[in-house]
Amino acid sequence: MKLKKIVIAGILALGAAGLLAGCGGGDNKAASTAKSAAAGAKPTKIVAGMDDTFAPMGFRDDSGKIVGFDIDMAEAISKEIGVPIEFKPIDWASKETELNSGRIDCIWNGFTMTPERQKKLAFTKPYMDNIQEFVVLKDSPAQSMADLKGKKITIQEASTAETALNRDPQLKASFAEVKAYPDLTACFMDLESGRCDAVLADTVLNEYYMTKKPDQFRELPDQVSKDTFAIGIKKDNQALVDLLNQGIDKVIANGEAAKISEKWFGKDVVLK
Repeated sequence: MKLKKIVIAGILALGAAGLLAGCGGGDNKAASTAKSAAAGAKPTKIVAGMDDTFAPMGFRDDSGKIVGFDIDMAEAISKEIGVPIEFKPIDWASKETELNSGRIDCIWNGFTMTPERQKKLAFTKPYMDNIQEFVVLKDSPAQSMADLKGKKITIQEASTAETALNRDPQLKASFAEVKAYPDLTACFMDLESGRCDAVLADTVLNEYYMTKKPDQFRELPDQVSKDTFAIGIKKDNQALVDLLNQGIDKVIANGEAAKISEKWFGKDVVLK
């Protein structure tokens, strides 16, 4: 019996070594990271799923490099918790499937913590408010949400904007058309070309677009919904929630989060 236990222990040790040696494989690595975090051990790497078109939270710059507020936050948090964080672009409409399959360890890129999502996922503490508002062209006759009745609007697929409209069937039915695109860039292209009358999206993205193209857009004053940004994690992975919360607390306490916020927004928007 004793010999049998030794043989089994040796097999398990070899298996663990194999997992560590295979860290170059993204899908297997994410799965092993999630398991190690769930077991209480510090993971060797955290793979974060993202939408690489969601400026300024996480997007590609002119050289193709992934940059943004959440990217800088992750880098700062990584230093505090001692674990590398790797961002992996995914199909945003399939983000929960990617997480539950183990191909990523968390969803981190302007990810809104809504009541609907909290039923299916665990979340870190929120770190920023997120408001859904309409954007129209500067010369649009629309002055409020009521003026968009019978008009065409665009949203991103599987986004908080889509969730907000689904919460309010009466508002959704008031539009002539609600068209969903895989990314928000396509939504704004429709607005610029006149194929739609308004875009419903997160204010952080709206305001970023508005700074890049001054005097072309404006936000309507109505708030469709107000939620918060947080990092989404599998329900059974409380260890990873706790680890990332430690990192969030540290970068807020040492002032690094405020510096990153000033860089991207010109002000400190991080929740304390």
